[in-house]
Amino acid sequence: MGKSSFAQPAKRTAVDQVTLGNTGIRLSRLGFGTGSNSGQVQYALGQKEFNNLIHYAYDQGITYFDCAQSYRTFEWLGGAIKGLPREKLFIQSKVMGNPEKIMEVIDKHRKTFDVDYVDSLLVHCMVKGTWTDEWKRMMDAFDEAKDKKWIRAKGVSCHSLPALRAAAASKWPEVHLVRVNPQCKHIDGPGETWNDSGKDMAPVLAEMKTMRDKGRGIIGMKLVGDGEFVDAEDREKAARYAMSRPELDAVVIGFKSRAEIDEAISRLNRVLAEKSA
Repeated sequence: MGKSSFAQPAKRTAVDQVTLGNTGIRLSRLGFGTGSNSGQVQYALGQKEFNNLIHYAYDQGITYFDCAQSYRTFEWLGGAIKGLPREKLFIQSKVMGNPEKIMEVIDKHRKTFDVDYVDSLLVHCMVKGTWTDEWKRMMDAFDEAKDKKWIRAKGVSCHSLPALRAAAASKWPEVHLVRVNPQCKHIDGPGETWNDSGKDMAPVLAEMKTMRDKGRGIIGMKLVGDGEFVDAEDREKAARYAMSRPELDAVVIGFKSRAEIDEAISRLNRVLAEKSA
């Protein structure tokens, strides 16, 4: 019997480089979110400490950094990633609202981050089931920006079930940012409003399956319940749940300290090791 017959499955870790759906783009399984409470939490650290924390995360193997134009940290991210190898980073950002001069807004992301391209750019915080019609002009601009190689992938973050269903049904998104935790804290609910939290993950999982079947990249957010999981048992439960979901390529957590980064990496490493044992 050949040696390959005894090959063990590769050990998975929090900082593995994974592929985002069918985009071909690589990123770390765990991402650093810079928008806790719209970025106020990270902004309160001060710019120097924020920069240091981004570099610390990179040194631990995190290459995925998540931002948005509406975050207080938006203007800081370019300085924070300065000196890091651009080709190893996955930068995801988001555009809020439906701005008139959308190409200028997309270009502002590149200029603010001091990069030639943004790896993934999302339409931010959709709540209406009709968003794919109402945001058509913006979606067309994203397509143009992708043709210009200003962005590598396009997608959407949703904050309601109607919006999530529209996203899954649409042919346009390549990347989805989806709220996921088993405690159902701040997950997508039936109302067309961002703060109408759902009480059941089943409808969300159904849409995630549709996305996965279409080859979409799917990233899980709200793993710490929008910062409400102060009990380690809640964070453990959420981590186990997220790592059990085959639909998810990666997850993103907002960090404000080295200890939080260390804990998340350690926890995900342990959970993943147990699942592959």
